[in-house]
Amino acid sequence: MAEIKIEKKKPVWPWIVAVLLISAIIYYIFLRDNETQTQNNVEIENTTSTDNTTN
Repeated sequence: MAEIKIEKKKPVWPWIVAVLLISAIIYYIFLRDNETQTQNNVEIENTTSTDNTTN
């Protein structure tokens, strides 16, 4: 009789984890980068005055 070799299927979940991890890294690099670079450029007006007049 001939011997039939049965190969087990490789699990799919490592590929799913890898795709999710790569997607998260791409999201962090490209989409979150725009949020961190936007700064509020607010000019602060100096309202304090120094009186240097002598009496």
